[in-house]
Amino acid sequence: MLKVSATEFERNLACYQAVAQMQPVLITGHGHAASVLISAEEYRRLRRRDRQVMGLSDFTQADIAAVDVSRPPDSSRAYDDELPG
Repeated sequence: MLKVSATEFERNLACYQAVAQMQPVLITGHGHAASVLISAEEYRRLRRRDRQVMGLSDFTQADIAAVDVSRPPDSSRAYDDELPG
């Protein structure tokens, strides 16, 4: 991922728009990550992935077994009163 300052990004917007077609561009402000420019195609791919719903058939037997034996930590008991009847 290419990293540029906001000032540099503003000076060369067209250049970084072209770069974003191939890889994300991290834009920093005052030395800290502020934004990431990605291609429209990558944005659409991420949006589609965000909406995926997994069914039980998507899990392996090992996944199901791991969930079956998992237990919440004792600290989660503090929220038991929020459970319905």
